[in-house]
Amino acid sequence: MNTTEKANHITLIGAGLAGALLATLLARQGWQVDVYEKRGDPRLKGYAGGRSINLALAERGRHALRLAGADQTVMAQAVMMRGRMVHFLDGRTDLQRYGRDDSEVIWSVHRGELNLILLQIAEEAGARLHFHRGLNSVDFDARIARFSDDRDGSTHEIGFDSLVGADGAGSALRRAMNRASDLGERTEFLGHSYKELEIPPSPDGGFSVEPNALHIWPRGRYMCIALPNDERTFTVTLFLPNEGDPGFDSIRTGAQARALFERDFADALPLIPQLEHDFENNPTGLLATLYLERWHLDERAVLLGDAAHAMVPFHGQGMNCAFEDCVALAERLLADGDRARAFADFQKQRLPSARAIQAMALENYLEMRDRVDDDDYLLQRALERSLAERHPDRFMPRYAMVTFHRMPYEVAFERGQRQRELLIELTRGHASLDTLDWDAVDAAVRDRLTPLPADD
Repeated sequence: MNTTEKANHITLIGAGLAGALLATLLARQGWQVDVYEKRGDPRLKGYAGGRSINLALAERGRHALRLAGADQTVMAQAVMMRGRMVHFLDGRTDLQRYGRDDSEVIWSVHRGELNLILLQIAEEAGARLHFHRGLNSVDFDARIARFSDDRDGSTHEIGFDSLVGADGAGSALRRAMNRASDLGERTEFLGHSYKELEIPPSPDGGFSVEPNALHIWPRGRYMCIALPNDERTFTVTLFLPNEGDPGFDSIRTGAQARALFERDFADALPLIPQLEHDFENNPTGLLATLYLERWHLDERAVLLGDAAHAMVPFHGQGMNCAFEDCVALAERLLADGDRARAFADFQKQRLPSARAIQAMALENYLEMRDRVDDDDYLLQRALERSLAERHPDRFMPRYAMVTFHRMPYEVAFERGQRQRELLIELTRGHASLDTLDWDAVDAAVRDRLTPLPADD
């Protein structure tokens, strides 16, 4: 490797969504990129990933895919979701739109299919992909990374200039970095877990329920959701407390799961013919939030995505946030030849954003499971929509700021808190928007909310 190549060489750990995307962004700019992945090549053996919750692709993620030249291919396999289809306990349904119209929607994408697409474009961009290479240890002083092959147990050593950890919540690189220098790691478990089920296509091969929506059965302390797939199935996710009635300690068998659905998700039950089988054979997934005080080790290593800030999935922003990380890190590396400074600037830019979306994801769980069928919440949502129309320069629903725009998460979080306080204050004592004093409402908005910032 000549001097120029060495200056622009980087080693990525993890060939999942973020690793493949970052590899593409850098390789397209002429960097020499090597990606090491502990699993085999899913393009050869089929996708066998970890968590398989369907992913909600939003504007932040699509922006990154456009930069990588992947948006068109991904969108050909995505299913539009206009809003939440709320399934009430009495059998009623109500579509709560995410945005104003079909220009403001999110897209359901299959994690495995997306990974295949991103791996292919990374390789076509010139990234070198190395499979069956699980990171065992790192000698940061000698800059040597040691990998093992899961097929025969053989070990392999490679030299590196800088390592990028895109290897998920259980990051092997993060463990190695922690051994070298305390990253201030803290994990908070939610106390709830999830189980995946499936709604198959209808007998005529179509969708069994409305395809262009995220279906949600809110039941207070627990809930069920369903996201559409392009093969006309739905991935159903049951979220329960770890303990309680119901909880995963009391719902252990397929028969017990059926009894729960008969009682609390009656309209969903006929749609899931393999309920007992899915419940007993699919693993129970944990839900947690990962916090780090430091994401990098001078110029030798940096973390991004779930490896740096894993979050619960209830805002559908984990992938979108990771993709935004990739864009930000690529921009810093391309702009600054001093990698230690580039990594430090990346952390300074993205850590506040990560903390904000982690907090919003936790808040959204409470909203989804306990508030979407609440009268006060519905009235506040109605006022929110009205204010967004009356004051488009000052009032934007927080969900829209997060999902349809690219303003920093921390700006959306802080502004969303101020807007929520205003909504609560303005609707207090009212059962309908008809009784509001709109002159006073408009004055309050102008007084309390500054003009909206532009996307960065």
